[in-house]
Amino acid sequence: MQTIRTVDELRAVLAGHRRAGRTIGLVPTMGALHEGHLALVRAAAAGADVVVMSLFVNPTQFNDAGDLAAYPRDETRDAELADGAGVDVLFAPAVEEVYPTGFATTISVGGVSERLEGAHRPGHFDGVALVVTKLFGMVRPDVAWFGQKDAQQVAVVRRVVADLDLGVRIETVPTVREPDGLALSSRNVRLGAEDRVRALALR
Repeated sequence: MQTIRTVDELRAVLAGHRRAGRTIGLVPTMGALHEGHLALVRAAAAGADVVVMSLFVNPTQFNDAGDLAAYPRDETRDAELADGAGVDVLFAPAVEEVYPTGFATTISVGGVSERLEGAHRPGHFDGVALVVTKLFGMVRPDVAWFGQKDAQQVAVVRRVVADLDLGVRIETVPTVREPDGLALSSRNVRLGAEDRVRALALR
């Protein structure tokens, strides 16, 4: 597995695969990998010749600075898991590589982003739409895989791909759950005992 941190290097590596006629699959993540992410990787490995995983905690989708600061990060562990699951290229850029000085573009998706989670986290799905569009432009994948757990996010991504003619096929993988039925999430480690019990109501 190659770990790449710049867009220029990423494009150079992937250009060689394209010239060889290989299909490229993308699994976008913010790290803190768990079995749900690895299920996406396995699906990507079965459906594409080259699997790229992005590892980037995207600041534009956080409307709470404390939530951003508390998001779990362990690149060494994530890289080991990604390599073992079949990732070929791990793209782990710095924030400045994705959003360089002077960056001024935003993306807003009407309708589908405005209710449910979007109503409680203003601007969240604008940030998701922006970073996914950036990643699609950097990687130029043939296919990208997302988890069904984040159903509203998938709907937003599909809308962006359709509206902007991005030409990426979006595939989903069923939700992976813990033994007690709770959907796997990087944030589960932040749940207290009572919150963990209450979270089981979410299906």
